[in-house]
Amino acid sequence: MKWVHRHLLGMRDLNAREIGYLLDKADGYREFLDLAPKRKPVLEGYCQLNLFLEASTRTRVSFEMAGKLLGMEVVNFSTNASSLRKGESFRDTVRTLARMKADVFVVRHQSSGVPEYLSRFIPCHVVNAGDGLREHPTQALLDLLTIRRAFGYFSGLTVAVIGDVLHSRVARSLITGLVTMGSRVVVSGPPTFAPPAAASLGAEVVFPVEEAVAQAEVIYLLRIQRERQDAGFFPTVKEYSRFFGLHRLPLKDGEKRVIMHPGPVNRGVEIDSSLVESEASLIEEQVTCGLAVRMAVLETLVLEGRVA
Repeated sequence: MKWVHRHLLGMRDLNAREIGYLLDKADGYREFLDLAPKRKPVLEGYCQLNLFLEASTRTRVSFEMAGKLLGMEVVNFSTNASSLRKGESFRDTVRTLARMKADVFVVRHQSSGVPEYLSRFIPCHVVNAGDGLREHPTQALLDLLTIRRAFGYFSGLTVAVIGDVLHSRVARSLITGLVTMGSRVVVSGPPTFAPPAAASLGAEVVFPVEEAVAQAEVIYLLRIQRERQDAGFFPTVKEYSRFFGLHRLPLKDGEKRVIMHPGPVNRGVEIDSSLVESEASLIEEQVTCGLAVRMAVLETLVLEGRVA
């Protein structure tokens, strides 16, 4: 397949064939990660700049590891040690960094649309590592890889996305990817977290949570952000846990069922602590698949991505 994209900005830009192409490549890297020593310098001589203006552990570290395992020079930009602290505009800072001739910018920002904005004027590949409430495409891809490795298919699967769907860029990207690949998606949680645009994304809203869970082979739990409680979206963390948290995994006619979560996990809130490390949990496997996916994305964009 010929790759036609210069950047990875969102799942909405990818069709099923393109998603499958990235997943196939990532699946190979997932097998590679079980080997030792681990190094495949296919991107030797290229430079990756990680521009993270929002806190992150999994995404930031896995992008850094992905670049280094592929042989890239990796530079991590620090806001605290930059001229942004002196009043330089964000645009000028980015233009300055781009003139240092990095090949890939990996961008995470609290404002929606920033990676797409940067892609319009910097002469390198841009990867969206999460922007505001909009998209998180590599998270969706790693989740799809995890699901495919667990089940082997997408068509016919029902995935229940539970929690703060309204404010979740993870949910938006994942729902888009799942629907594109032929899965059925139901969303549930507190009614205040149900997105009005669920139908336009291709998902169904199902209440109560127990009914959504009963229908699904994959139960995907979203992190509850404590600031939402202060904003009045749910009464207390204790009540959220009682009415909307997952405390057990009911059997479904002997069928395989799995639990997923993008992390970080609030143990005892959206999920009981005993389930996090249970046999049904794919939470840790998601992390490993995340590294494999980011290796696949970097290789594809650098070696195959359309140039300006």
